Amino acid sequence: MDILNDISKAIIEASTTLSDDKHDALKHAIDNEDNENARWALSQILENYQVAQKNRFPLCDDTGIPHVIIEIGDERQITGELLNQIHEGIALGLNSLPARPMAVKGDELERIEQNKGLYDEPGKLANASILIDTINDESTYKRDISPDTLNLHFLLEGGGPEIRSKTYRVYHKRSFENVINTACEWLESSLKMLGCTPSIPSIGIGRTHYEATSLLLKSIAYGNLVNQSQYEREITDRLNQTGIGPLGLGGKTTVLGCYLNIGNQRASGVRIVSIRPSCFVEPRVATLKL
Repeated sequence: MDILNDISKAIIEASTTLSDDKHDALKHAIDNEDNENARWALSQILENYQVAQKNRFPLCDDTGIPHVIIEIGDERQITGELLNQIHEGIALGLNSLPARPMAVKGDELERIEQNKGLYDEPGKLANASILIDTINDESTYKRDISPDTLNLHFLLEGGGPEIRSKTYRVYHKRSFENVINTACEWLESSLKMLGCTPSIPSIGIGRTHYEATSLLLKSIAYGNLVNQSQYEREITDRLNQTGIGPLGLGGKTTVLGCYLNIGNQRASGVRIVSIRPSCFVEPRVATLKL
């Protein structure tokens, strides 16, 4: 197996290919949308997907920041060599796509101020810190991980949803409804400003800011619009009642579905909630099984 080449192909697949469940959800939305402008926008979005997939073009000019989740069973190992191969394979994929150059030059302060410009090479864009997922992880999206499992999940996370995302504490008041209502209120506010609807928003609820965001990222990797929980369907219905619609044009389709991932909780008066209102080209995910 040429791991570098396979990782590169996975990055290209994530950037250019629409998953079957999302394609079906979009087709269903078009068929059920009775707002003429909204239906036209959804049809244009679907055509964009089809052209991108056929010609292997990025689904969006914002080709995203690579995030990696390693899903590993008891009998497999993660080596330093594999981690280096992941970094190298991602760089190869970004260059081959080609992705949009986004890596900022300079030292710590210069990168903050962005006064040294950008690297021309897309592969200079380093991936985010890698998450590890095992059978011991407790969450709504808990995986039945076999001992021989070693999967690499690649997510490309765009800037627009990142700007509109939020991770903060919620006083739960011993009420699940109170926590979810707060998350939905955040999303309703964010979706109004997102622009690139319909969204597939994600919610992670954990003990710390890191954990809540990790749960959110895992829901993006593992979520499926065909297999939505009762709570995910209820959140979807509520957000669609906002009438924001695709590209903000109104109608029934503000979101195509949502992901809700709840992890371990602590004895405390607060829950840490993370939300991400993904734009209409997300989730961009591909999986490599080793």
